[in-house]
Amino acid sequence: MVAKKETTKTVVGGFEMPKFDMPNFEVPKVEMPAAVREFAEKSVAQAKDSYERMKAVAEETTDMIEDTYATYSQGAIEFTGKALDAAKANTAAAFDFAKDLMTSKSIAEVVEKQTAFARAQFEAVVNQGKDLQALAQRIGNETTAPAKAAAEKAMAEFRKTTSAAA
Repeated sequence: MVAKKETTKTVVGGFEMPKFDMPNFEVPKVEMPAAVREFAEKSVAQAKDSYERMKAVAEETTDMIEDTYATYSQGAIEFTGKALDAAKANTAAAFDFAKDLMTSKSIAEVVEKQTAFARAQFEAVVNQGKDLQALAQRIGNETTAPAKAAAEKAMAEFRKTTSAAA
């Protein structure tokens, strides 16, 4: 049954605009069959369960990303410090060589000092490169470790879920 409401008119800019209200429809009370109610309850429970699992995975992923970023930041600081130390040592060695070169008495002594300096610097740069390479590899492994662990955990849970479903 439809109940009609009274309409009122409003005046806008000299014109009367009729105001209509929505008719009020009464919704009949219908009893849901037990099977439909049970299906709806199961669907809601499954949706809640799925939401909770998805929320937990999202929180774990956020934690993993935060850990990865923190590890990377610390590693980048450490790597930069090590590179700056190497540059400082190389610069100091170059200035020491220049001072030592000024005290040379002959061309032969200059060539001898130049050869010794070049050999020493080559060895120093090779060692610095090895140290930086090892550090970069360690930082890379530490940075990717949380992601690797999360991927392994996800695969283990997937296997467990698929084997339980079978």
